[in-house]
Amino acid sequence: MPHRRVAVVTGANRGIGFAICRQLARKGARVVLTARDEGKGRAATAALVAEGYEALFHPLDVTSAEAMDRLWGYLKDEIRGVDILVNNAGVFLDQKKSGLDVPMQTARDTLETNVLGAWRLAQLLVPMMRWHGYGRIVNVSSGLGAMSGMAGGYPAYRISKVALNALTRILADELRGTNILVNAMCPGWVQTDMGGPNATVPVDQGADTAVWLATLPDGGPTGGFYRDRRPIPW
Repeated sequence: MPHRRVAVVTGANRGIGFAICRQLARKGARVVLTARDEGKGRAATAALVAEGYEALFHPLDVTSAEAMDRLWGYLKDEIRGVDILVNNAGVFLDQKKSGLDVPMQTARDTLETNVLGAWRLAQLLVPMMRWHGYGRIVNVSSGLGAMSGMAGGYPAYRISKVALNALTRILADELRGTNILVNAMCPGWVQTDMGGPNATVPVDQGADTAVWLATLPDGGPTGGFYRDRRPIPW
């Protein structure tokens, strides 16, 4: 990877986010690992450094405009830019709810993290990507947000991922021709705390497509939805 690309990964102290950080660092990226819990984030970053990778930590709660502004200042003043943004931070708060009984506050909290956090970060960081004429944005979505297979259950989570997919298409179209590529991916049913004990996809495999999209060559695809490096229906 040329020029020591700087990669920001949200929600990265464990699970898919941590695996994405490790794989990007293995490819030569300078990784900025972010997490809401500072203690856990610093511990995760230290683990990567102990493995010989270049990793930095910065606290980030994607529901806090102030926290995002602090990250922006850090990247601008100390890191001097950003090349890759992986919007991995997410919540799954309505596993046992239907569309008719999910509390509206649960829906608001889900949208705040899963959609608006990613949206605001893109607004903040795309101008930095323009400095270098290079950018890769990866939105970690879910097949539960695919309209082609939409069904009942998990309404707030599903709707948040539908919205994240729409944001992917909007930004990809608005940034076409700038060498800033924007794509969404579904990691599958991954063996993480969120995925639960019956999940079937190893964490490293779940992270692979995000890393592939984060390191696409110039002229690569944009505005797509992928699983296992292959396009899937919206």
